[in-house]
Amino acid sequence: MVNNSVLQLLGLVRRSGNLITGEGMILTAVRNKSARLVLVTSDMGPSSLKKITDKCKFYEIPFCEVGTKAELSDAIGQMRSAVAISDKGFAKSIIKKFEK
Repeated sequence: MVNNSVLQLLGLVRRSGNLITGEGMILTAVRNKSARLVLVTSDMGPSSLKKITDKCKFYEIPFCEVGTKAELSDAIGQMRSAVAISDKGFAKSIIKKFEK
């Protein structure tokens, strides 16, 4: 179960326009280093998960598991298995919440 404050923060990130969705867009953002943090779900497909996490490791972009697809989708209002955050401040806040 994901911390409720992380889910609320994801809603704010989306409304501020700093949320990148869609596998292709996320991979592009990781490649050009505009993604500051990538969040993936525990029930994401294995090939997509490997593709995204391998890119993140290669380009040194942090990534975290954020719960299930249903939880992430409820938080952002779209059916997604992975999202990227482009704002440094939001990314830092979410990483701090996962470290607690």
